[in-house]
Amino acid sequence: MRLSVALRFLLSFVLLFGPGAAALAVDAVPAAPDLPVRAYVLVDYASENVLAGKLADERIEPASITKLMAAYVIYQSIHEGKLKLDDQVLISENAWRTEGSRMFAEVNSRVPADALLMGMVIQSGNDATVALAEHIAGSETTFVDLMNKWAKQLGLTRSHFMNATGLPHPDHYMTAHDIAKLARALIHDFPEQYARYAIKEFTYNNITQHNRNRLLWLDPSVDGVKTGHTSSAGYCLVTSAKREQGRMIAVVLGAKAEKDRVSASQALLNYGFSFYTTRLMHEAGVALAEPRVWLGDAEKLPLGLAEPLGVTVPKGKAEGLKSEIQVDPQIEAPVGRGSVHGKVVVTLDGNTVAEAPLVALQDVAEGSFFSRLLDHILMLFHKLIG
Repeated sequence: MRLSVALRFLLSFVLLFGPGAAALAVDAVPAAPDLPVRAYVLVDYASENVLAGKLADERIEPASITKLMAAYVIYQSIHEGKLKLDDQVLISENAWRTEGSRMFAEVNSRVPADALLMGMVIQSGNDATVALAEHIAGSETTFVDLMNKWAKQLGLTRSHFMNATGLPHPDHYMTAHDIAKLARALIHDFPEQYARYAIKEFTYNNITQHNRNRLLWLDPSVDGVKTGHTSSAGYCLVTSAKREQGRMIAVVLGAKAEKDRVSASQALLNYGFSFYTTRLMHEAGVALAEPRVWLGDAEKLPLGLAEPLGVTVPKGKAEGLKSEIQVDPQIEAPVGRGSVHGKVVVTLDGNTVAEAPLVALQDVAEGSFFSRLLDHILMLFHKLIG
């Protein structure tokens, strides 16, 4: 039997704050809104915490939200230097004939990759998506293999792709939770490319098409990301919004009407920003500890975080957050930048709510023969005296 939304929230807060806080949690944060969609999830960007969900891990047809995975692969190709924005990409007959939404590129023409990206992101052009896929991988089939490879690497464990566009296929699916993970990765890994998703219209071949994400017009805090629709998938939408409290990502799948996906997404975002807040505990790249390093050409090793550490809690609870730095008892050179030598533990009311690895912020090479000999003697002395 499935737990009700309210009961799931009650249990999650008992786990977070302890049994004694259950009554307070229910009063502080009401149940998530009841939405007319098949599945949804609301995720805080900074902490990756799931704040609300319904069938969030059920495999569902994602329609054109698929293009976020295609885009991630394309942006990786740009990052690796395999694709340049001014590359002239051939519009094959196969790309031109792809059914569904399109940017209306002409068959056998060559179009700059940058324009095709705009056509894919803003106009949801299937022709643009397939042309880019063929240009990068030689065929859409091979490109889809790359999509599945990257999906696995990103931890999208309940997603599988059969095409680059989101056209229906029995073995083509995602989950609301996986979509939120993917959207977060795209925003985090490619912020300069993510800016495309806030653009409201694009003109190509004298045809102007508007971004189908209506929340770009209705909510100034929304800056992306993607719509999707087929008759079998219904109306789908993943949105991200940034307000004073932080950034939230909302995914709704299987709405019966376009207005339902818009209103459901807005309701989720408003719910998250109204009842939760994100506290930035530590910035990335800042030394949080400088323990002794043995056998090295330096005595101290600066340790910090590779990523900012944010924690999301119900409003009014942030002041109770405490951070503890735990460093490995003995660190020996050589030490590589980015290697893990401890962790940061964040607690609230005595319960652990977040952890992050402490990593070396610089390299420490081995010291000279004589300095290492002296360190060995000192280490032995410390061991003998406890």
